[in-house]
Amino acid sequence: MTTARTLPPTDLPSACCTPLTGSSLSAEEAEQVVPLLKALADPVRLRLVSLIASSATGEACVCDLNEAFDQTQATISHHLKVLHSAGVLDREKRGVWVYYAVRAQALAAVADLFSTSALVGAEA
Repeated sequence: MTTARTLPPTDLPSACCTPLTGSSLSAEEAEQVVPLLKALADPVRLRLVSLIASSATGEACVCDLNEAFDQTQATISHHLKVLHSAGVLDREKRGVWVYYAVRAQALAAVADLFSTSALVGAEA
């Protein structure tokens, strides 16, 4: 059994940027962050991330995720592919099924992007 591949934080699109409250983003930094934010901006994809992250094992089979939505398997697979391509999810094929796990670094990078701690530290 293989384990899900995880990218180091520096490989994440949003790892390049300082918090928005610290200084303004350059055009290049904004371009790097956009795919991650676009991937999370869709309600179905955001819910998929939530379902996977809150699962007891920290991962979910595509076969189980389909049951939570009133959409076709192909549509759910498309959403999962977008999330994987944006660096939000890891995936691992086991037999005929694909299992997904949330890349904690990706969510941390998004949280850091909107962190106000840099602003609070600057005011002190």
